[in-house]
Amino acid sequence: MNTLEQYGWNDFFSQYDIQNRNNDFVTGRVISVKGFKYQLMLETGETEAELSGKLLFGTDNEFLPKVGDWVFCLKYDTMGYITEVYPRINRLARKNPGNTSEKQVLAANIDYALIVQGLDRDFNLMRLDRYLVQILANEISPIIVLNKADLVSDREIYRNEVLRLGKDCPIYFCSTYDKSGLDELLNQALLPAKTYIMVGSSGVGKSSLLNSFRKSAERITGPLSASTSKGMHITTSRDMFRLPGGSLIIDTPGMREFGIALDEGLQTDGLFPAMDEFSAGCRYDDCSHTNEEGCAVIEAFENGLLDPAVYNSYIKLMKEQKRFEIRAGDRKRMGKQFGKMIREAKDFRNRYKY
Repeated sequence: MNTLEQYGWNDFFSQYDIQNRNNDFVTGRVISVKGFKYQLMLETGETEAELSGKLLFGTDNEFLPKVGDWVFCLKYDTMGYITEVYPRINRLARKNPGNTSEKQVLAANIDYALIVQGLDRDFNLMRLDRYLVQILANEISPIIVLNKADLVSDREIYRNEVLRLGKDCPIYFCSTYDKSGLDELLNQALLPAKTYIMVGSSGVGKSSLLNSFRKSAERITGPLSASTSKGMHITTSRDMFRLPGGSLIIDTPGMREFGIALDEGLQTDGLFPAMDEFSAGCRYDDCSHTNEEGCAVIEAFENGLLDPAVYNSYIKLMKEQKRFEIRAGDRKRMGKQFGKMIREAKDFRNRYKY
């Protein structure tokens, strides 16, 4: 297995490479992004790179290179210049914090997502469902990791809580304190040359888990906050690491919010599987399960057949998604109106020569 194959190269990218190859360029995968500096893994090893002017000034942020992207790179002396981003198999995005109408792409070309929650005060079923919906919508396979399992006496309580959501995904209990469950997670869930991303709130132990996987302490872990007794935010960038077993894992900063930002028009079938068995009986094929007559989902909820936690999560997330779509649509319309004004102004100047 060559270097690129070790870093996830597959037939999808190979086909694009064959059709678009320029002998002046080399292929690499983005393994770290820090500001405008990119670290790439090439066939010959790591190199630092920057964006070409075409990308830097002519591309929306959503489509700029992210960790996990494959890119064409022009080598010049000890530096590289990224000229093009390969098409993505998928990407994990969220609503941009502080901006209600844009997406923030966290990483690209991901096989699995490790959703980490701590079994202290961090465990939150609705937050977990939020992660699951966004991850499944982006065609990424989720793996639930319940860390700090040494703090609870009955793990089955938490397993049963997760099972309420009806999502068919593996659940692992582990502890970086007493090392329980780590070997099981490492040996069963993490596969060679597959790309994983770890997501979760600050202080759930993502960096400690990564240290355990790597059997090193290169990732600094933080103390507990004196005011909240929760872990403090340590990771400040997104980086890809290759584990001793060959798995590729992307660490992310802890996220205080994970706003839903699904693609417009995305069908929700499969995102809420506990509802799917009832939705087949709805009177309308495009039923939103909110206020329609003949909605089998609402009927199941009212009759106690559908778990209230599942239905309430669905309603909350779909309302949030609708707000996101409306604001994103407003932003696009404003952009088109502004573009029209610019064109009209140019025409006026050309017509009257001033």
